[in-house]
Amino acid sequence: MKCNSCSALIRIQSGKMNYSIQEIWEFLKEVEDPEIPVLNVVEMGIVRDVQLEENKVIVLITPTYSGCPAMHAIEQDVREMLVEMHVEDFDVKTILSPAWTTDWMTEEARVKLEEYGIAPPQKGSADKNLIMGKLRDVRCPRCKSSQTAMVSQFGSTACKSLYKCEDCKEPFDYFKCI
Repeated sequence: MKCNSCSALIRIQSGKMNYSIQEIWEFLKEVEDPEIPVLNVVEMGIVRDVQLEENKVIVLITPTYSGCPAMHAIEQDVREMLVEMHVEDFDVKTILSPAWTTDWMTEEARVKLEEYGIAPPQKGSADKNLIMGKLRDVRCPRCKSSQTAMVSQFGSTACKSLYKCEDCKEPFDYFKCI
C-alpha cells in the first residue's frame, strides 16, 4: 500500500517478517464475523483502517452498533491473526465515530449473506421509513419472492429482523439497514 501523503510503498518490518499494509489487510480478511461466519470483518466494513505509527501497526475497528456483543470476540480474533502472522508491534483500537453503517458492507458481502440465507441490507442507510411505519420490500433469500412480511423487529441477533416469505412460507433474517 502507498503512503497517503507521499505515495511511497509502506512495508512493516516485524521481527523477520516484512509486510506491506496491503498484506495486513489481506490477513484481516481471514478474520470471520463470529455471528455470520461466511463474512469477514473487512468486507463487513468493521475494519476501518490499517495505519503505521512509528513501526507499530494500528488496526482501527468500528462496531456494527453500540453494544454489539461480538466486538470483543472480533478484537480478540484480529489480535490472534496478527500474532499468528508474526506482527510483533501492533494495537487494535475501537473507534465509534463515524458510526458504522451497512453502506460500508461490500457488494460481495451482500451476495454472501443472501447465499447464506439472510436477506442483505438494502442500499441507503439514510432511509428511515421504518421509523415512520413504512416497511421496505425485502426479497426472500431462498425463493427470491418479494411477497414477504416482517414477523419481528428482532431476529437471531439485534442487527437483524425476522421475516417470513408468503410464497415459500420460510422464515428468514433480514440484516437491518443501520
